[in-house]
Amino acid sequence: MIEPLPDLLIAPVVRAALAEDLGRAGDVTAQACVPAEARLSAIFRTRKDGVVAGLACARLAIAEMDPAADFRATAEDGQAVAAGATLAVVEANARALLSAERTALNLLGRLCGIATLTAEYVKAVQGTAALIVDTRKTTPGLRALEKYAVRCGGGVNHRFGLDDAILIKDNHIAACGSVGEAVRRAKAAAGHLMKVEVEIDGLGQLEEALKYGPDVVMLDNFTLEDLAEAVKRTAGRATLEASGGVNLSTVRAIAETGVDVISVGALTHSVGVLDIGLDAA
Repeated sequence: MIEPLPDLLIAPVVRAALAEDLGRAGDVTAQACVPAEARLSAIFRTRKDGVVAGLACARLAIAEMDPAADFRATAEDGQAVAAGATLAVVEANARALLSAERTALNLLGRLCGIATLTAEYVKAVQGTAALIVDTRKTTPGLRALEKYAVRCGGGVNHRFGLDDAILIKDNHIAACGSVGEAVRRAKAAAGHLMKVEVEIDGLGQLEEALKYGPDVVMLDNFTLEDLAEAVKRTAGRATLEASGGVNLSTVRAIAETGVDVISVGALTHSVGVLDIGLDAA
């Protein structure tokens, strides 16, 4: 079972999304067409196979509009479901439910889409030792939710931000003068709990990087042959992360080179939503 995100973390995102949709005058369509005291029951259903993530977003969106709403989840985050599956049943003030509908579906559909795609990558490397991880290529304001969805799909989170791990990239190296000097400075500055990762773009930089003891070496856009050679040369001295050129047709071969981690920006930066509907019961 996936440890759920606390409502305290999700609620501000939901409120901001609702405010964006409600604008200056609220839902003028619901106000014009639906009696103020009317009630409505509806069902969240998937229209395609997928993996569930983000049910709390739907629940909180509706609760913001109607605190007395009855939201009953019939699936769990992290659960694989078939097309037509019921995810939740809700009964609420009709105006409130109609006003919250799009925000609930936008967040739920996106997070389910991320979880579903992640599960496809995880399945593709099954039987290897490689972990599928995300990146910081997330939607601004939605990082915690999107990284949670990756976990729901069986993936693992990379760093959350600039403050929780040192990741030396090509421009840092250019500013420092060399790979070795960048790693040396990072190791000197890092506390005992802080990991240091360095990105390299060729085998020529590998030994120089390893000399200074990074925890992780990112192999950026390496060929399969060079990935395998890097695994051989490193011989367990650092965790090796493959990055760049990763998609569902290439990820298995990348995993079979023996790298430890495969980072996939597409999990969050170019994923489609899972088609989910909210239909009156």
